[in-house]
Amino acid sequence: MAKVKYYYDSEKLAYQKIRTRKTKKFGFLMLFLLASALFGFLSFIVLLNTPYFETPKDRLQAREIENLKLNYAILDKKMEQVADVVDDIEDRDNNVYRVYFNTAAIPEEKRKEGFTLKNRYKALEGYNNSQLVVNSTKKMDVLSKELAIQSQSLDEILKLAKAKSNLLAAIPAIQPVRNENLKRMASGFGYRTDPFTKVRKMHEGMDFTATIGTPIYATGDGVVERADNTASGFGNHIVIRHGYGYETLYGHLSKYKCRAGQHVKRGDIIGYVGSTGRSEGPHLHYEVHKDGNVVNPLNFYYGNISAIEYVAISKLANQENQSLD
Repeated sequence: MAKVKYYYDSEKLAYQKIRTRKTKKFGFLMLFLLASALFGFLSFIVLLNTPYFETPKDRLQAREIENLKLNYAILDKKMEQVADVVDDIEDRDNNVYRVYFNTAAIPEEKRKEGFTLKNRYKALEGYNNSQLVVNSTKKMDVLSKELAIQSQSLDEILKLAKAKSNLLAAIPAIQPVRNENLKRMASGFGYRTDPFTKVRKMHEGMDFTATIGTPIYATGDGVVERADNTASGFGNHIVIRHGYGYETLYGHLSKYKCRAGQHVKRGDIIGYVGSTGRSEGPHLHYEVHKDGNVVNPLNFYYGNISAIEYVAISKLANQENQSLD
């Protein structure tokens, strides 16, 4: 029951009951309700910003954040594994491939340059997990740069390999006449007695004696520059330009099996042994030229003879005898 309040009326000399108007009561009630609502709202806001009160949305966001952290950790581990593989490829690139092709290694600084700038990842700072994001982004950038440089390096190695392959195929690396078809190795490279003048002179090739019609093989890949008998002394002869400064000559043929301008491969039959031109008997006169200079053909027979055969033919080639042309 509400407490009744009184006041003293001096005119009537008596206590009178205090009567509160209804509108005033209603105003007090509304003020109380408003204050209660405001207090409740402020309390709710405070609770929302404390770790002791979580909404379903907060719990969902917390789980998503944990999942993102886990995914970043997995991604980071995978990037470390990829980095290990890239390091292994870089090591082989510098110490195997580039050494084989006599090419300078790519410095480590070049592969990783540009990632020491302080402000490179400034836009990623200032967040709750900035360090995690910055580290992952930096690793990904470093890997991307290393892979780009390694890709360029492997393209370069591929070009070098193709050039090396072409060079190896072009070098005149086999005998022009097979051993089983030889009667003997008549004369080697060096000073020999001329069969016609009997004067000691430089013999710029090797003479292989064989029966007329014995196949003659291209000793390296190349293009037939000439197949005619216009050069003095060689009779029917062939000249093959191999590239890389190499050129070979095959003289005294009985007939051709190629023509000028034709591409030939090492081991292709290009003609047959004869005795045309300035010749003392059926044989092949064979020369190797490198950068315009005659060189000893014996240095190039590593493609189809054994070590024992090489020693035997070397002894014969170094004997100072009479040449056949």
